[in-house]
Amino acid sequence: MRASSSPPHAPSGPATAAEPVRGRRELREFIELPYRLHGRDPSFVPPLREDCRRLLDRRRNPFFEYGDVELFTVRRGGRVAGRVAAVHNPRHNEIRAARDGFFGQFACADDPSVARELLDAAASWLRARGLRTMLGPVGFTTNDECGVLVDGFGRPPSVMMPYNPEYYPPLLESCGLTKAKDLWTWEETAGGLPMERLLRVARLAERRHQVTVRPLDLGARYDADMRVVQEVFERAWQGNWGFTPMTGAEFADVTRRLKAHLDPAIVQLAEVAGEPAGVALALPDLNQALTAARGRLTRFGLPIGMVRLVRAVRRIDRVRGVLFGVLPHARGRGVETVLFARGQEAIAARGYTGGTEYGWTLEDNQAVNGYLRRLGCARSRTYRIYGCDL
Repeated sequence: MRASSSPPHAPSGPATAAEPVRGRRELREFIELPYRLHGRDPSFVPPLREDCRRLLDRRRNPFFEYGDVELFTVRRGGRVAGRVAAVHNPRHNEIRAARDGFFGQFACADDPSVARELLDAAASWLRARGLRTMLGPVGFTTNDECGVLVDGFGRPPSVMMPYNPEYYPPLLESCGLTKAKDLWTWEETAGGLPMERLLRVARLAERRHQVTVRPLDLGARYDADMRVVQEVFERAWQGNWGFTPMTGAEFADVTRRLKAHLDPAIVQLAEVAGEPAGVALALPDLNQALTAARGRLTRFGLPIGMVRLVRAVRRIDRVRGVLFGVLPHARGRGVETVLFARGQEAIAARGYTGGTEYGWTLEDNQAVNGYLRRLGCARSRTYRIYGCDL
C-alpha cells in the first residue's frame, strides 16, 4: 500500500525547476536530504556522511577517471525537496556496446511534480551526450547500490543495499519509467539449510576433485587473495545483464575500504588442485551497527559516533552473502557446494545466528536462483531498476 502522507518536515509550495548543484552549501543540502526526509523511518539506516562526500568527490572516487556526473536538486518552499544524479558511464557503453545513461542518488518527497523535474533534468543532460536510454537508480556503476525496493518493506536493508520508502516505486512510475530488470535477495526458510546433505556432498567433492577451501588472509596475502576475488568476479559475472568490470583503480579502492569491515573467516576461497576456482564473499551486516553512529563518526570534535559504532559492531548477528562465483573451468566438480557448505560452517562458528541474506541475483538467472531454491532459500526482497527511452 502506498504511503499516504509526506515525510516529516517536508517543504511546501510549488516545485522549482531542477538546478545543478554548485558550491559547498548546495552539495551539503544534496547530501543531507535523505536524512531529513527519512530520518524518522525506523527502516532507514543513515549512511556515514563522510562516505557520501567521498562518493561525490571527483578527486577521491576513481569513477571520475573515466565517467561524469551532474547533480540536480529541486526546491519547494525554499528547501530542497528532491535530488538526483545524472550519470554518464562511457566505459559501460563501450564494453556493453550500448548507449545507456543512468540516474542515481535519487531521494524525493512524495511529490510527482518534484520527481518529474528531477528526472526530466537528468534525461536532458544524458540526451545532450547522445545517449538513448536512461536506467536507474544506479549508483554511478552497477557495482554500486542498485535499484528501488518494491517489496519486502518494514525492516532495514542489509549492508551495501539501498533503502527507500514505499512511495518511491509509484512515484517513479508516475514519471513514465517502467521496469527494466528486477534484482532479488534470498534468505533461509524456517526449515533451515540441509547442512548434513551439503556436507556429505562437499566431502565427496573435496576427495574426488581435490577441492580445498580456505579463509581470506588479511595479512601478507591480502592483496593476492583480493586479486583472486577480482578474477572470479569478472569472469563469473561477465555475461550478466548490465555487468561492467571495475577498473584496477576502482577495485583497489574497494579492497582498501572493505578491509576494515571484513571478517576473513567468512570469506572463502576455493582451489582445485591448488589453482584458484571460486569465491564466497560474505560480510557482517554493518547496517545493524550504523544506526548507532547516526551518520557521523565525530561530533563537536569528539569521536562520539565512532564509540557508538564500535560498541554496536559487537552486536552484529547477521550476514550478507555479497559474492558467490566459480570460474568456468571448475564448474561441475562440486566447488559450489563446498564453498557454500564451508561458508555456512564458518558463519555459524563465528556466532552469526541472525540469518544470512544472499544476493542480489538477477530475476532471470535461472541457474543461481534454482540453486538457492534447492538449498531451501526463499526470495525475501525485490529491487527494481527502471528505464525509459530518451
